[in-house]
Order: sequence, then structure tokens, then C-alpha cells
Amino acid sequence: MTTCGHLDQIRDVTPDSTEGCSDCLAIGSGWVHLRECLTCGHVACCDSSPNRHATAHADGSGHPIVRSFEPGEDWRWCYPDQSLV
Repeated sequence: MTTCGHLDQIRDVTPDSTEGCSDCLAIGSGWVHLRECLTCGHVACCDSSPNRHATAHADGSGHPIVRSFEPGEDWRWCYPDQSLV
């Protein structure tokens, strides 16, 4: 795993949805896997999903790190560094 310079932006967050991708739910779309923003708690879909909302959230908000929101998975991804952290 890589240490990145964005770890200071990780917060103690509460997911904004436990039902699925907040953005997909709003537009009636589906998703493949879920990610949670570790700066604000936004739950969004992965890049394998049609709408790629997690990447869009990171790009639009500047929030760099997400974690997998899938049961049994425990990893984090830093968008600016394009690496696991």
C-alpha cells in the first residue's frame, strides 16, 4: 500500500445512503459497486458502473479518498495519486 499526501482529509463520516449510490437512486439508475467518500460520506457508484458517480464526486468536490462500501471489503483509493492507501 502507498502512503499519500491526502490522508489528512479523511474524516469520521456517516454514509449519506445505506440504500445504494445516492446519485443513481436520484435518477433511477443502477450501479455495480459502491464507494464512500472519506471526506464527506457521500456514497456513489464505481467506475464499472454506467454513471461513475464516485469519480465524478471526487473530481467535482476535490475529495481525494474513497473506501469500498461493499460488504467484506476493506480498502481505500486515492484519486489524485491513483493508488491504494
